[in-house]
Amino acid sequence: MARAQRLEKMDLLREELEEEYREALINALRVTAAGNWGLFDHNEDRFQRASVAPMVEKLCDLGEEIDGLREKLGLEPFALHEEFEASRGPVPTTAVGEPKQAKAWLAKLAGTTA
Repeated sequence: MARAQRLEKMDLLREELEEEYREALINALRVTAAGNWGLFDHNEDRFQRASVAPMVEKLCDLGEEIDGLREKLGLEPFALHEEFEASRGPVPTTAVGEPKQAKAWLAKLAGTTA
């Protein structure tokens, strides 16, 4: 019985952290959509990286913690964090800018339920 309660608590914590991650991501996307580059690290500019470092660090820390809980619960890795990580880094010069990409992410997240 204690194990089941522990797993239930762990799952509730996972759900809370996933909601916190989603909120933090939406806030970061809003900042980027407003014209502040760096979240997606497309230009690899150290000043842009520094300006968004706290947001990115929070997202990565939360993502790692969530993935750790998911692994203990026998669940797949956290897809939203994986998708965010995959969207970061250098892109072709023809790619859309970070503000436009952030707006697309916000629209997509608005269409999904929490």
